[in-house]
Amino acid sequence: MHTLNQGALRLFPLSCIALCLLTPQVWAQGFIEDSHGTLTLRNYYMDRDYKDDGAKTAAREWAQGFIANMESGFTEGTVGFGLDVRGLHSSPDRSGTELLPVNSDKQAADEYSRLAFTGKLRVSQTTLKTGDVSIFLPFAFASPSRLLPQTFRGTIVSSKEIDGLTFNTGYIDAINKRDSTNYQAMTIASPNGRFKGSAETSHLAYGGGDYQVNKNLSLRAYHVEVADLYKQSTLALLHDLPLGDGVLTTDLRSFFSDEAGSAKAGKVDNINASALLGYRLGGHRLSVGYMHSSGDTATPYISGTELMGMSEMTMSSDFLNAKERTWQAIYDYDFTAVGVVGLKGRLRYVRGDNIELASLNADDRKEREFQMELGYVIQSGPLKNLGLLARESIYRNDFPTGAAFRDENQTRFLAIYTLPIW
Repeated sequence: MHTLNQGALRLFPLSCIALCLLTPQVWAQGFIEDSHGTLTLRNYYMDRDYKDDGAKTAAREWAQGFIANMESGFTEGTVGFGLDVRGLHSSPDRSGTELLPVNSDKQAADEYSRLAFTGKLRVSQTTLKTGDVSIFLPFAFASPSRLLPQTFRGTIVSSKEIDGLTFNTGYIDAINKRDSTNYQAMTIASPNGRFKGSAETSHLAYGGGDYQVNKNLSLRAYHVEVADLYKQSTLALLHDLPLGDGVLTTDLRSFFSDEAGSAKAGKVDNINASALLGYRLGGHRLSVGYMHSSGDTATPYISGTELMGMSEMTMSSDFLNAKERTWQAIYDYDFTAVGVVGLKGRLRYVRGDNIELASLNADDRKEREFQMELGYVIQSGPLKNLGLLARESIYRNDFPTGAAFRDENQTRFLAIYTLPIW
């Protein structure tokens, strides 16, 4: 399946017209000189071994992907124009884990590709991008958990005019999911029937920023409105405190969510608050955290993305159910401390209880997940910068039959290698 995202082409005519009017000399002064291109090769294996009584006992997939990113610099002048191009291509060996799009017969496509364009302009310390864009913000973190990147269609602005402050705002009208070749209307994530998952929004609009108060303290505040679905405000504080021979880290996050407009996805009423405290000493880091979900519903987020709450990057569940109380403990180790540069490991245990699953007529349910992770980036030789990552998860719950999250042992292997083209 080969797809050219025509929607992206409609969104940056001003940038393209401006580029066409420039002289070759102006092009060379930044647009070409500051351009660069990379080719990223990814191999991804994912294995879900289900341990409950469901009809499907396993889902396994191995896929290869190629991502070409070509980014221009900006033309000279008060207003600088530029253009980015992203090409993606992939093919499977197996299917069934959402690494790749599937056909009507439920089989992965033999191969698929897409080509996406982003127009951009810069004035002083402010950059505007329009077309195919990526956002990595608390309320919608473009999911990195599959083979190829998940992107959006829209216009985003990032400004650093005030020292220490990064201000972000944007308007998004469609999503290109990690296992899709086409833009789609955005919907609300609804595992376990939390909300009306088929309800679509015409767009989302957001604004907010990150403020670096000093080298040890940063603050974050954002507000997003997903038209006719929900609105959400988020606040966060991150702090490092030198203590003894190490550093005490504090990570506080909160999300306040309500329905918006005609509330097509149903009632939304949630406050999600979390605290994660850690201590870093040499190559060691031990963290403990607690997250509490209150209100009548689960924590909402856009389907296909991840919410940057305390449970981000869990593998088998999102731990964002209604009424859920979540504890976690994480141990990280950087082997640089013993002379092995590029090798890092993680152990993580997450446990949630007091869960309410209204659509399944269940309450006071529990879930737990244990993760192991080991990653290495080769530091020298012909394979320098080749990254290898292995992740294992053991997940169990006492949810009723038919729940979205199933008892499983999950294994992932990822190899990623980025080559400079120029």
